[in-house]
Amino acid sequence: MSAAPRVSFEFFPPQSIEASFRLWDTVQALAPLKPQFVSVTYGAGGTTRKLTHDAVETIHKHYGLNVAAHLTCVEATRAETMEIVDSYAQAGVTEIVALRGDPPKGQGAFTAHPDGFANSCELIEALAARAAFTIRVGAYPDPHPESQGVGHDVQWLKRKFEAGADSAITQFFFEAETFFRFRDECDAAGIDGAKIIPGILPIEKWAGVRRFAERCGAHVPAWVDEAFDKAVRDGREELLGKAMATELCSKLMEGGVQDFHFYTLNKPHLTRDICHALGVQTQAHLEKVA
Repeated sequence: MSAAPRVSFEFFPPQSIEASFRLWDTVQALAPLKPQFVSVTYGAGGTTRKLTHDAVETIHKHYGLNVAAHLTCVEATRAETMEIVDSYAQAGVTEIVALRGDPPKGQGAFTAHPDGFANSCELIEALAARAAFTIRVGAYPDPHPESQGVGHDVQWLKRKFEAGADSAITQFFFEAETFFRFRDECDAAGIDGAKIIPGILPIEKWAGVRRFAERCGAHVPAWVDEAFDKAVRDGREELLGKAMATELCSKLMEGGVQDFHFYTLNKPHLTRDICHALGVQTQAHLEKVA
């Protein structure tokens, strides 16, 4: 195996006291792995907008980590969205994950606010005009649920880079070949494949991940279903999830991948163990700096 990869982590903003403790435990557990950055998500429909903002500022201020704040176009005017951007800049946050975002629960298809950004590319252009942020965006190796056909997701990603994006983080996937095919398609379209970071989802509970994959369009190979069916019966579900993610990352590294973004689900132990297996070394523990 080649040298240890660079890693980054995604966190959820807490919506309860218990969830707050889980988030901070997760940050403390993974910070010693010295991630390139960490990101904090938005809930569907922008439901956690303030919670995301508060979590981003707290992690940036107290843990000394490079934090990328998720930002969406959902149910906000351009002015309201850019006010959030300005507040991040004032807090010293220099990275944003710019997304269109999912519509509020029960709304169906995305509908832009009359005075808001119509899509992620418009948001990216506005952020790029500020010249104050590293802009990361989403990418889909498997077709997005709203994809209009072969090549649509690659062309849409190309538009994001033309609008000013610096790098892309993919939706999770299950086989290395899925990423390599997508990277080749991006290269052919004139997108630098090196700017595309694979998103890795360590699987603790297969039933939940299986439902999530169906919602977001991630293809589930038959062998994955079969392996987890047996692992659940044998009580080895978490062990299989760890082994699968480690093997997936190893194959990606053999294909030249040097960066991974882990969807932690605020449960750090699987991500930490996988990183250790890949050669990412724990460094001095990060204490709160303020």
